Amino acid sequence: MSTQKLATWSYAEGFIAPTDLMDRTAAEGETLGAQPVHPAVGSALRLLAAALAARTVVEIGTGAGTSGLWLLQGMAPDGILTSIDIEAEHQRLAKKAFAEAGIPPQRTRVIAGDATQVLPRLNDATYDLVFIDADKTSYPLYAEQGIRLLRSGGVLALDNMLWHDRVADPAVRDEATTTLRDLGKTLREDDRLLPTLLPVGDGLFAAVKR
Repeated sequence: MSTQKLATWSYAEGFIAPTDLMDRTAAEGETLGAQPVHPAVGSALRLLAAALAARTVVEIGTGAGTSGLWLLQGMAPDGILTSIDIEAEHQRLAKKAFAEAGIPPQRTRVIAGDATQVLPRLNDATYDLVFIDADKTSYPLYAEQGIRLLRSGGVLALDNMLWHDRVADPAVRDEATTTLRDLGKTLREDDRLLPTLLPVGDGLFAAVKR
């Protein structure tokens, strides 16, 4: 890749800057091992939420709230974000970030628990957007549940689908990389979806449910 191409890519990735609150939230999350979404991924999520005028969004993996802040910026003013995470301390930070951003508490539903147990309790075909950024080896289960939850025309989005540049290298065969590589191919061929893979951040897979 040429030096100019790398400079162009870097320019595009930094085109939309996070807010100071997003930066602080990301730093707090990193101290707890909650890796925040890259700002380029966050801005793409905000765009998707705004394009959908999303009123109902499910996020699997709350982290410290960085991705939630991006999503809420794009959602309809009365939209509700349902965010699921197994780590209560991560969610405490997320709630603090949402409050600092002036988001009314009724616009977020933060659920502490195992997503594999929580997702089956959510209603079919009622959500505008489902975003997945959690345990990589559970992505196939989360994705299948996400497709079930989405209405026709809704969007499924998965972060880390290039997984530190490992997915594109067929010689890399660890469990997480193999899971994400195989899942990407499976979702690409799924007749229920109209997919794309965006080379932003660590790779954002997005698909519209037909």
